[in-house]
Amino acid sequence: MKRESVRAYVNQYCHLRDVQYAAYSQCARRHKLTTNELFVLDIIWFSAEGCLQSSICERMSATKQTISAIIKKFSKLGYLSLTEATDDRRNKVIHFTPAGYEYAAKIIPPAADAEIEAMAELADRENIAELIRLTKLFSDLMKEKFNNLK
Repeated sequence: MKRESVRAYVNQYCHLRDVQYAAYSQCARRHKLTTNELFVLDIIWFSAEGCLQSSICERMSATKQTISAIIKKFSKLGYLSLTEATDDRRNKVIHFTPAGYEYAAKIIPPAADAEIEAMAELADRENIAELIRLTKLFSDLMKEKFNNLK
């Protein structure tokens, strides 16, 4: 395939990615949050047993400093508690406090419902699986190519 044709596809894909990110950003702004703060709340919400900061960093491909600042902010607001992990005391397990759970309950379930409804409108299980398969493939290739940049 010619480079110009591929560039056009890259532009289309980037536009679609930006539209998705803008939807999350708009949701976050409605709640006076950054997009990363919204994502952190979402990850904690769906981690019934709590989660480690390192897991959040890995999931979001974010730096420890970025996630640490977000966790610190929510901790100061009384929304998160940190307890020592049983297997490694240096790691902290992050949980919502009752106030944090109440706060996040107004934000995360409606956002998750919007994601589910959007995905469900693809209607066909094969379409959803193909979307995931191709997005994973492209994401893995992008990561590899960007890691090889000098």
